[in-house]
Amino acid sequence: MATLFVDKIDPQSGTSLEIGSSGDTITTATGAKPSFLYPAFEAFLSSNQTVTDNTTTKIQFNSEVFDTDNCYDNSTNYRFTPTVAGKYFVYAVLGSDTIAGANLDQLNLFIYKNGSEISQSKIDARGNTLGSFCTVNATLTVDMNGSSDYLEGFGQIDDTSGNPDFFGTTPSRKTLFGAYRIGS
Repeated sequence: MATLFVDKIDPQSGTSLEIGSSGDTITTATGAKPSFLYPAFEAFLSSNQTVTDNTTTKIQFNSEVFDTDNCYDNSTNYRFTPTVAGKYFVYAVLGSDTIAGANLDQLNLFIYKNGSEISQSKIDARGNTLGSFCTVNATLTVDMNGSSDYLEGFGQIDDTSGNPDFFGTTPSRKTLFGAYRIGS
């Protein structure tokens, strides 16, 4: 079996691939998108969200970077409800700001499916001095039914005093959430 290499993708039309040095091309339908990778979204927290210390709170990922099929609600429920069944790669980052010189004790990031926790990432800094800002990341693959299943992000910050913030900022996206379909 011969190996073929893609030499270029036509950036003007986005519909042609040139295979090998002979100039053979494959053309796709204009606007066609592969059935995998969609639906997909990425959203971030555009400004700090003040939370109660040591309380699990839904993260309000309110600014969309992209939302291919309008499956992410960025204003009410802050959840992803894909309309195509399949396996989805899910990722999230939570930045914490403990405010006014308080030190971080714990930072937790949770991914929920249909209201129940399916993933947790944690930093436990008790006894250490990490300062006021840290991030925690989560990635996982999850099956979605394409109709009623939904995903949400939650966080929890425990600090030495005061009410901390989930750290949101534009354009650096210190707190974000996204997913894309990887197969059936």
